[in-house]
Amino acid sequence: MKASIGITPANLQAVASELSKLLADEFLLYTKTRNAHWNVEGPDFHSMHIFFEGQYEQLDDVMDSVAERIRQLGHYAPATMQSFLSLTHLTEKLGERNDSKGFIHELLTDHENVIIFLRENINKFGNDYGDLGTADFITGLMEEHEKMAWFLRAHL
Repeated sequence: MKASIGITPANLQAVASELSKLLADEFLLYTKTRNAHWNVEGPDFHSMHIFFEGQYEQLDDVMDSVAERIRQLGHYAPATMQSFLSLTHLTEKLGERNDSKGFIHELLTDHENVIIFLRENINKFGNDYGDLGTADFITGLMEEHEKMAWFLRAHL
């Protein structure tokens, strides 16, 4: 059943399409953070293992909220590896280093890319598509990513 929430079907489709790209980015970032948690090496292994776990747990919640927002708008969320890889703005390639600084640099770059994507869409969702709810929603996500990026940056 289509959502009848005062936003045209075309605008709902446009917002859902952008949110699908965001979901793909979030999924890839989650996977890369899990990789860091599993494979980090070095004298700071234990503390970084725990740190990365906290970050991937936050990203798990973010992914779920993005997928649910897509559903609230009356569209289906992408949910396959193939769809995520075709939609993401991020790269799956990780650096050669398995120490914490190598992972942190890679993840920080990805968070910053997600922040930029979110920032570019806030006004577009609100002003161009008339979806102030999703504009507010992604503003909150942007703030979460900014905090996660700050935590990563603080380790460098």
